[in-house]
Amino acid sequence: MTAFYAGFGCRRGCPAEALEALLHQALSNQRLALADLHGIASISLKADEPGLQQLAERLAVPLVLYPTAQLQAYQAQLSHRSATAHAHSGCWGVAESSALALATQRRGTARLLLTRQVLGPATLALAC
Repeated sequence: MTAFYAGFGCRRGCPAEALEALLHQALSNQRLALADLHGIASISLKADEPGLQQLAERLAVPLVLYPTAQLQAYQAQLSHRSATAHAHSGCWGVAESSALALATQRRGTARLLLTRQVLGPATLALAC
């Protein structure tokens, strides 16, 4: 398998355990190896979220944060548009947009490998 990247959205105070559970569930369902995860991403509004920071540390992968304006460029590729996410962040889909942004930054091009998944306070998408 080639490298892939995870994008996360989450409610304020979302614990690393919730993010990690969603990631492991997605990897298991898609039969993907954690070793092929080369980074996680989110919106810059989440820069102070300890759960995201802790998850990146646990997995020993970089956490890359993108401004809303940069994520808006991926709107046409989103499988889902969340009015709630847009009201809070100005972005129609944080998880999918940030996964696509990181994959594009690292690989030059990107596609969604796994569309938006939800578990409790967290959303996740995978891109390659």
